[in-house]
Amino acid sequence: MKPPFAGIALHTWSIDTTPIAEALRAAREGGCQAVELRRIDFVRSYERGLTNDQVLQIVRDSGMHVCTLGVEYGWLFATGEDSKRLYNVFRESCKNAVAIGCKQLMSAPGPFVGTIKDAIPHLKNAAEIAGEHGLTLAIEFNSQHDVLNKVDVLSELIYGADAPNAGMLLDAYHLHRSGSPGRGFESVAPEKLFAFQYSDCSATPVTGVKRPMDRLSPGLGTVQWEPLLQLLAEKNFKGYLSYEAPNPVYWEHDPIATVRTAVEATHDILSRVFGKNAKASHKSSGA
Repeated sequence: MKPPFAGIALHTWSIDTTPIAEALRAAREGGCQAVELRRIDFVRSYERGLTNDQVLQIVRDSGMHVCTLGVEYGWLFATGEDSKRLYNVFRESCKNAVAIGCKQLMSAPGPFVGTIKDAIPHLKNAAEIAGEHGLTLAIEFNSQHDVLNKVDVLSELIYGADAPNAGMLLDAYHLHRSGSPGRGFESVAPEKLFAFQYSDCSATPVTGVKRPMDRLSPGLGTVQWEPLLQLLAEKNFKGYLSYEAPNPVYWEHDPIATVRTAVEATHDILSRVFGKNAKASHKSSGA
């Protein structure tokens, strides 16, 4: 089977301490076809004295395709002034996505908690705002979140909101840690699978933290890659495989070397799963 994936994207959390211009260069020289940027990449650039327009120009000048732009997390369960502020930031991210030619936003649940019933109208609202800008919105579950922590809970949220431009972001690490390894997302309808992130999971993962930063390059942990990638291909997922492996150990290394190592490991796994032609066809899939 020839995998339908668009290519490999770099999620900038994987090289978190690298400024955005250098991160974009690392993605390109490390062998990625796209990048997944975060709201914090913009905020840190502002803190270094750059304007929003200057950050947008840096992204455009890099020549890298931005497949997904992350918004500030928390709006799904936030209330009051927190909710108002986060929706204002959400709108800013919509405008930035349009400015850099990115068609998709993503969000994880963030620091607040509540019920899925509470979150459904928030997702409807956010999807409507994204839709006004011609964008799709991918929602991720976090295996360590108090509420939004499994595939079936994410499904309840997505189908409850019933917004055509809102779908799921699945992450190999969180699938594994939530007890849904390998083919554990068979129930997900292909048309609702909007985005995919990946990293490997240690046999002894960090516990007691909401956003674990112990993730590994593919092939170094316990994720069941063959059934997972086969199912992803069976669902005809045509998006990017976004490498998201936050780990302070990796941040101490040269970012280009870090990205290149992960890309090569990914190609090795794709070749094992889909055959020797998978690497070549995957590389030729550009932005």
